[in-house]
Amino acid sequence: MNTADHNRIIDCEKRLMDAFQQRDISSLDELFHEDVMFVIPNGQTLNKSQVLDNYRGGDMYMSSITTSDLLMHFIGDNAVVSMNVEFSGHYYDNVINARYRYIRVWKLFYGHWKVISVGGIPIT
Repeated sequence: MNTADHNRIIDCEKRLMDAFQQRDISSLDELFHEDVMFVIPNGQTLNKSQVLDNYRGGDMYMSSITTSDLLMHFIGDNAVVSMNVEFSGHYYDNVINARYRYIRVWKLFYGHWKVISVGGIPIT
């Protein structure tokens, strides 16, 4: 891929982080592929509708998000992105204030980048 694709993924990642923090369901819906798979830090797997429902219902809320140490590799029409994410908020009744290392796979579909896979682990 080229510099333009690299910059588009950076923009997509920024839009995604903003959408998480603002609970922008429309943007999250647009950025996630219908068959995206999430593996959240507790090991649970979720699908797109479960993640969107968590945000719609207020069960997941992020009051602040900071990213760092972004790495990106392109494999065909896929972009593999890994970064440190520090955020605070809550997930159901659990207060979250932690750092995680996430890996996200973006795939190009008809000119639009969509997230197809997400996984995260705590940074200790």
